Amino acid sequence: MASDSDPQCVADVHAILGEGPVWVAREAALYSVDIEGRKIFRLGDDGQTTAWETPMRIGSIAPRKNGGFIAGTDEGIAIVDPAEKRFEIIANPEEHLPGNRFNDGKIDRRGRFWAGTMDSEEKTASGTLYCVNRDLRWNAIDTGYKVTNGPAFSPSGDVMYHSDSARQVTYAFDMDSEGNAGNRRTFLEFGERDGYPDGMTVDSDGCLWVAFWDGWCVRRYSPGGDWIETIKVPVQRPTSCAFGGRDLDRLYISSASRDLDEQALRMQPNAGGLFMIVPGVRGLAEVPFAG
Repeated sequence: MASDSDPQCVADVHAILGEGPVWVAREAALYSVDIEGRKIFRLGDDGQTTAWETPMRIGSIAPRKNGGFIAGTDEGIAIVDPAEKRFEIIANPEEHLPGNRFNDGKIDRRGRFWAGTMDSEEKTASGTLYCVNRDLRWNAIDTGYKVTNGPAFSPSGDVMYHSDSARQVTYAFDMDSEGNAGNRRTFLEFGERDGYPDGMTVDSDGCLWVAFWDGWCVRRYSPGGDWIETIKVPVQRPTSCAFGGRDLDRLYISSASRDLDEQALRMQPNAGGLFMIVPGVRGLAEVPFAG
């Protein structure tokens, strides 16, 4: 279904590296982060934006069943509640890799947190995809990533998508009845003119929406990998997308202003802002972290 509007900037927060939008149904609010700016943003359903500073770089947050958030940070996995100023590291799987940090992360259909790490300087393929279970124990699932992004999960939870943005590839994994990921295969590959596949989400039809860093767009792909639609955005570096709104009929798109020169910033006055479009399709209700 084609969108019936153009993307509108709904929170002009000028993030350096805006990322990780996530709709929190219990608050009817859209949360996102600025990794390099060390901030968490909350966009209420009334259009008001709140910002909190964070003591570490937070790559992603996801709501917990019992309140607050689980997060991937540059210091490890954390329990976060910005309103209460709680930033508690509960595990650091990569203490031996001080140059790494957590990047993107999401909750699967079974209530587990999946998040990937990456080299902060984006030079080495030292990134790993982790799964954090409800007992807060973690497992390393897949290794050798340069820039991890995603994941996203099919409506039934039997397929997981995950990208190595630097390699311009999106993988698909099979998920068994216990939620174990296997049979990694290439789902999508991109070229120089496409930009870099960044954060993503899945809609109620099972289609994958992918934001493209340096691509000026978000694209929609069928479960079979067919390119269905392109949503152009007025910024060079969209970073991720998530469905939200009380009816899950809005698509929110985060963006970055990092490394844009003065001329580029003049051309993109809303770079680093949060955008919204009505895409003509609904998203899926996110499952909170069960731990």
